[in-house]
Amino acid sequence: MTEHHSGFVAIIGRPNVGKSTFMNRILGEKIAIMSPKAQTTRNKINGIYTTDDVQIVFVDTPGIHKPKNELDEYMDKAALSTLNQVDAVLFMVAADEKMGPGDQYIMHQLAEVKQPVYLLINKIDLVHPDDLLPVIEQYQSLYNFAEVFPISATMGNNVDDLLKKLESQLPVGPQYYPEDQLTDHPEYFVVGELIREKILQLTRDEVPHSVAVMVESMKNREAGKLQIEAYIIVERDSQKGIVIGKGGAMLKQIGILARRDIENLLGDKVNLQLWVRVQKNWRDNNQYLRSLGYNQKDLR
Repeated sequence: MTEHHSGFVAIIGRPNVGKSTFMNRILGEKIAIMSPKAQTTRNKINGIYTTDDVQIVFVDTPGIHKPKNELDEYMDKAALSTLNQVDAVLFMVAADEKMGPGDQYIMHQLAEVKQPVYLLINKIDLVHPDDLLPVIEQYQSLYNFAEVFPISATMGNNVDDLLKKLESQLPVGPQYYPEDQLTDHPEYFVVGELIREKILQLTRDEVPHSVAVMVESMKNREAGKLQIEAYIIVERDSQKGIVIGKGGAMLKQIGILARRDIENLLGDKVNLQLWVRVQKNWRDNNQYLRSLGYNQKDLR
């Protein structure tokens, strides 16, 4: 009988390099939200990949960037706290972006990591193949990576090769989660993230960074539909007006798009009710951050 392998693999990198797209590609389902805006992922999100012979728990971390408030501090600590608690680290960069101070800062943090670190150069579909070698050499000159994988999370290039490598390197271990489980986060969390994704996609300027979502309740009604009630939290009255839109048009559009993804995720018909609430400066309010699930104490 073949031995079963299992382990935890962190995905780390600057904002918007494609970490969530990569994890959703592997799982075949959207459990991590995607947006071209920075700070899309705010919590560590565990995605569970399972076959007959292996189970890999991928930890999708918030993009590391220079903190501007308490929420930013939380996000950086969430990302960095993962590195010595896993079996391998995937450091992801974008092939179409130059190395920046953020990448160098992450590699400095990786110097303390004892587990193998793999360099993933994502978005290779956006550059000419001849441009890849200089990028690889630049990163390898600053850190001794276990291996380098040029990939496209969007198109799937070389993702299977990476999975095979991880499977061969992970220790013999048990299956931690049922084979049909894709994440260890509760449905409340994933539903809230899908709603927030639509706000990120439909709004701009300061609104995306100032928004949080709190799912108040999820329960079945007699008609068989799942009744979901959620609050969209913003920092200012002007942002509330933007999220609601003229005649409620923006809020309606957010609800339509979010409901579609939630129904696909849960396999149930959904009645989604959304409200918008102003909580001034919530990103610098530790007590309110804890109520939304951002708890600094968990990272110490």
